[in-house]
Amino acid sequence: MRHGLTCLEAAGYRKCLDFRDTNLTGSQSFEEDLPTQSASACQDTRIPHSHANPWRAPGHQAAPPEGAPSPDSVNTDSAVFPKQYRLLRRLDFQRVYKQGQRRSVSLCTVFYQPNGLAETRLGITAPKRLGSAVVRNRIKRRIREVFRLHRQELPRGWDIVLNPRTGAATAAYPVLERELLRLFPTSPPGSSSGEGRTR
Repeated sequence: MRHGLTCLEAAGYRKCLDFRDTNLTGSQSFEEDLPTQSASACQDTRIPHSHANPWRAPGHQAAPPEGAPSPDSVNTDSAVFPKQYRLLRRLDFQRVYKQGQRRSVSLCTVFYQPNGLAETRLGITAPKRLGSAVVRNRIKRRIREVFRLHRQELPRGWDIVLNPRTGAATAAYPVLERELLRLFPTSPPGSSSGEGRTR
């Protein structure tokens, strides 16, 4: 059973009503006639087929399936990178800069100092000279991801501050990862193997 009228059928029905009104009252109806449409245009106004989705917007396409996230898109905040592993206070940064040991590679410079805690914490200094806020955030996100993935391998008890260079934003992730791991301490503070020895 078909429900509703097509545009052509509605137009014909309207003309019949106008003809009736003219015969009864001697004047045309005050309503305007429906605009003339081609048969193909009217067919578009029919009730959609049962398999069509009436709520889908025109041109709507399903979102492509998401693949595995890249190291540059991983969320390293909140529960993934909790505050207990972050260096946040300005005084802590200053202490590491003044009292800590320093190592450098092509992509960044690291400062590290014993913190007397059961965890190793990471701080990142990304000044405006590195680029826009988007670039600086990308650098910090990549460095935090390296730290997150290798945190269990790092000795505890260090505060680490990284000063990245501009190349940290564009270097291939494996290259950045290798360079950072060369800078991180490999032994706990005060160990017999040499305090703060790096790779």
